[in-house]
Amino acid sequence: MLKYILLSLLFLSSQITYSQNSFKAAILDEETAEPIVGATVYFPNLDKGKITDVNGTVNFTDIPDGKHQLQISYVGYETIKKTYSFPISDDLLPIKISMHHDHEEMEEVTVTSTRSSRTIEDIPTRVEMIAGEELAEKGNMKPGDIRMLLNESTGIQTQQTSATSYNSSIRIQGLDGKYTQLMRDGMPLYSGFSGGLSLMQIAPLDLKQVEVIKGSSSTLYGGGAIAGLVNLITKKPKEDRELSFMFNGTSALGLDASTFYSKRNDKIGTTIFASYNKGTAYDPADIGLTAIPKFDRFTLNPRLFLYFNEETEMNVGVNIVTEDRLGGNMDYVNGENVTDAYYENNETDRISSQLNFTHQTDGNSQIEVKNSINFYDRSIEVPDFTFSGRQISSFSEINYSTFNEVSEWVAGANLWTDQFNQFEGSPNQELDFENNTVGLFAQNIWNMADLWTLETGFRIDYHSEYGLFPLPKLSLMFEPQQELTLRLGGGLGYKTPTVFSEDAEKRQFRNIQPINTNLTDAERSLGANFDINYKKSVTDELTLSSNVLFFYTQIENPLMLRNIGTTYEFQQFDGYIDTKGAEVNMKWSYHDFKLFLGYTYSDVNTYSNGDQSTFPLVAKNRLNNVLMYEKHGNFWIGLEAYYFSPQQLNDGEIGQAYWITGLMTEKTIGEYFSVFLNFENFLDTRQTAFDTIYTGSIDDPEFRDIYAPVDGFVINGGLKIKL
Repeated sequence: MLKYILLSLLFLSSQITYSQNSFKAAILDEETAEPIVGATVYFPNLDKGKITDVNGTVNFTDIPDGKHQLQISYVGYETIKKTYSFPISDDLLPIKISMHHDHEEMEEVTVTSTRSSRTIEDIPTRVEMIAGEELAEKGNMKPGDIRMLLNESTGIQTQQTSATSYNSSIRIQGLDGKYTQLMRDGMPLYSGFSGGLSLMQIAPLDLKQVEVIKGSSSTLYGGGAIAGLVNLITKKPKEDRELSFMFNGTSALGLDASTFYSKRNDKIGTTIFASYNKGTAYDPADIGLTAIPKFDRFTLNPRLFLYFNEETEMNVGVNIVTEDRLGGNMDYVNGENVTDAYYENNETDRISSQLNFTHQTDGNSQIEVKNSINFYDRSIEVPDFTFSGRQISSFSEINYSTFNEVSEWVAGANLWTDQFNQFEGSPNQELDFENNTVGLFAQNIWNMADLWTLETGFRIDYHSEYGLFPLPKLSLMFEPQQELTLRLGGGLGYKTPTVFSEDAEKRQFRNIQPINTNLTDAERSLGANFDINYKKSVTDELTLSSNVLFFYTQIENPLMLRNIGTTYEFQQFDGYIDTKGAEVNMKWSYHDFKLFLGYTYSDVNTYSNGDQSTFPLVAKNRLNNVLMYEKHGNFWIGLEAYYFSPQQLNDGEIGQAYWITGLMTEKTIGEYFSVFLNFENFLDTRQTAFDTIYTGSIDDPEFRDIYAPVDGFVINGGLKIKL
């Protein structure tokens, strides 16, 4: 009897041993085929998990027979879930599993606009970012400029300031474009006179990401960042060469051709961006005026990167843009001999240099020096009047930063110089000026407790015309759980008076009186915002990311352009402008589908002598809706719809509400090619279809506010090549 019992136990033991299996896998980056070190590989139902080694491999033993789900995750990559049936033949082991980057996960991306080395999820200042595939998708729709790229974000509206030249400015949370600072790689290259046409002259192909901070950012970047800032971050060279081309054509007979090259070696690297953009006079309303002007633009941006050693590097570059833009009477623009035709001709030349030097004094500290010099020459010609001038400005900064596990410090000093010389304009109304601003700043980010992070900053600017400006800032972040983050922040700001605003731009600076510095003061602001960020995996396949932002900004003694007889004068009234509202963003992800829902409420008002009036050209309610289907690296298609509520106009009328819809798609062909096709505004929403854009005659038009699209339904498509 004992013999049979022993034989039975031996047989049972052999069966148990036989049912225990081994599993070996190699986890690789899909794009580079490099091993991923530190990825988590986990069998949920077995409660077995391990971390990949230096070769990206992981080994399991004692896996029982049957089907078992395997889950693989790593920061910055999309989580993989696979089911395997055991036993698995030894011939199939190790199994190679490729992970691809999570292009929607922005929390691990380091932003530069905050002057911090922390990631976007670890800083108290709320930062929005357009990067990766989102940047590429939006760049497909308007490869020649960044106007649409910004206009499709909640809380941002691009305001067209000219019916015929298509010039536009940025409005954040309903405030005028002069209150938003537009920068390139942290340097203010587009301000004052050089801010004109800037949105229409920046092609996006060489951009790595676009960073947006809403609300007062003057503590970090000085005057002009009352409503916020937009920082365009360009690509840097990597060891793997990048050579890409983009060719785009439109049904409005526009053409865009761009190329970007980058490569880094041991001690040297380079990036070169070049583009040619051409527009043909286009009048979809058949009213005899251009909705899209005729233009030719050439851009060249070469940069050289020097890597002296592991601690020290420097890069220098130059940005060159030249353009001739002609809009107005269609027949005149097309070269016909027309008597008394209305036209607007803009000729611009923009040259700016960039220099950045960084040196790490130790593993946790760094000194940075940067400089830019900006040359901008522009001529605006309309019948019987020409305005032209040249702006030369510069920006220089030195800063020192250091950090440890608890806190991070950055402090520095910078200098702005700005000079404008008018060559042509209205008689006895010279708008020349010259001023300088010196600034000192310091900022600290402190992990004050496990769940609390405090950011404090202080800046003091001295302006040669308007004196001292102390600018404190405070931001607090509370993270009670991994899925939930709350931020509260605020600060002071200022804007020195300038004639180069969108109101003066509408009039081509004709009959604009110079600002009397003895009778005006800088505009000063107080702003605050509170936001709630929540992310939740509803199921294994369905995730929700949401953000709610509440904002308030008040600007004291604003400078407004007033009509004084036959001229216009900037006057400062005793009162204030304020904007208050909320932004709501939600993103639902389910397998290859993504649904983006956005809502913006902006209530902007002017208060003077006890009277309240609605600030013009602000859509109080806006909706942003995008449904996307995407097979990563292969194909994507998206449907979008944007709603704008009625807007108060400067002539006292109320503009109509409208929807803009679009369909966009891209398909990869092989390893190097992709084609894209977009149906922009396919419902053909146009202000000229339901309202007017001018009064008077076509030969001497008096233009009204442009609050809706004028170019209507446009199809564009093209080819992208990446070698």
